[in-house]
Amino acid sequence: MVKKKTTTTSAESNVLNFVAKRQASIEKKRRSFGRVMFQNVLGVYTVVDAGGTIYPVELIDISYDGCLIQVPHDRKKPHPFQKGQELTLRFYFTKNSFIPGVVQFKRVQEYEGQDGRTYLRYGAVFDQKIKTFEALHAFIDFLYKFAEFSAVDTVQNKVFFL
Repeated sequence: MVKKKTTTTSAESNVLNFVAKRQASIEKKRRSFGRVMFQNVLGVYTVVDAGGTIYPVELIDISYDGCLIQVPHDRKKPHPFQKGQELTLRFYFTKNSFIPGVVQFKRVQEYEGQDGRTYLRYGAVFDQKIKTFEALHAFIDFLYKFAEFSAVDTVQNKVFFL
């Protein structure tokens, strides 16, 4: 049996590059929209110990697999969370109601913010077997769909109420 040699024409590679470029643009838009949502709409807190201590964290990014959070860091104090540690994050959508999500921390790194402060950034993966992940998945799906289909309003004179 003779194998047929397949070649990619420059037109085909341009199409593939266009698709990759579009996907990169959507991902950039999703991250940007996500940051606005996280800073202005969505609060995230985590239960740190069995006593129910609530520890605020900043949600930096979220995907179907996991999330990235950050906490202020004082180098004189130990890290509040450890690699391998499993915690419940509370994703607040109103002042009093939240969706819990169980995560396991996979990496931690120091980060210097634009404000000059030092933070610890934790990369975590979701436990997708728990029932509440269905709601988180739907929220994450919304973020991806919004990034893909939303448009930027460039009209200067907007009517907010009729």
